[in-house]
Amino acid sequence: MPSLQSLLAVLNPAEQAHFYPGALFDELRSLAPEFRVVDPTGVKPETFAQVLAANPPDVVLSCWHTPRLAEPLPARLRYLCHTTGSVRHLVTRDQITRGLLVTNWGSAISRTVAECALYHVLACLRRAMHWTFTMHREGGWREEHAEVASLFERRVGIHGYGAIAREFLRLLAPFDCQVAVFAPDFDAAAAARTGARVAPSLDALFAENDVIVELAPLNAATRGAVTERHFRLIRPGGVFVNVARAGITDEAALLRVAQEGKIQVGLDVYAEEPLAPDHGFRGLRNVSLTPHIAGPTVDRYPDAGRQAIRNLRAFAAGEPLAAVITPELFDQQT
Repeated sequence: MPSLQSLLAVLNPAEQAHFYPGALFDELRSLAPEFRVVDPTGVKPETFAQVLAANPPDVVLSCWHTPRLAEPLPARLRYLCHTTGSVRHLVTRDQITRGLLVTNWGSAISRTVAECALYHVLACLRRAMHWTFTMHREGGWREEHAEVASLFERRVGIHGYGAIAREFLRLLAPFDCQVAVFAPDFDAAAAARTGARVAPSLDALFAENDVIVELAPLNAATRGAVTERHFRLIRPGGVFVNVARAGITDEAALLRVAQEGKIQVGLDVYAEEPLAPDHGFRGLRNVSLTPHIAGPTVDRYPDAGRQAIRNLRAFAAGEPLAAVITPELFDQQT
């Protein structure tokens, strides 16, 4: 008898269409004898609690608009399979500590975040924002020897060595870069196998490379770790890209340094989002901005759906799950 008898998918029509299109939704439906879909649009947490209590499922499949799980949890509920990222709006740390199994999209989106990091690196090296102003707004053209640069054979420093950083290393491979990595908890031998060397310190990472890419997780060890001193270690013409979390850096210090125009900056994350219309980053010719869209792109949403389905199959078979949210990981989510 399978261990997954009842599955409640809490998806609005857009989430269903984006994450579980076509045959993927048919596959999802086939995973449990009792399968229901609830559209969470306009549903309050107390109403959602009544829905769960009336017909308790073994598993809830959640997404961005799923209401918070109220206390007490239904007795049958054993697993929250979250299609997307942070679960802080859905569950409490205590619910996880008491045994509720929770997973999210994990590394399924790592390659698209890494791709966005590569986009910002190339945009900065080629001075994309400068040419946007020059050509679109000013009707100008390049000077004879335009100060643009290539990524080929550059010295690249990566802060962090999680799944996104490893995907970024794969994307860098064709560019024959000299890569250095700094992270307090990474496997130096594994990094060496990718051709990367170990930077002795965060200071060295910033001082010794042409391009620095921020890919570390936001936690107690990294919060505020990158300061104005680090930004000033970047040599003139160098590049700093952050597609991880703004809280790792001193954003006000980064703005001060960026306004001086000596380095190129690429950002997808900000201390306050949406970025204020009058924020100082806007309008700088040396700053490439995207509105927290590193990953996944809409066309890659099914990657997260497939990850959820793999986990649901593993749960039904009593096998280990991927991307399990522990209390410690819960504390790191935003």
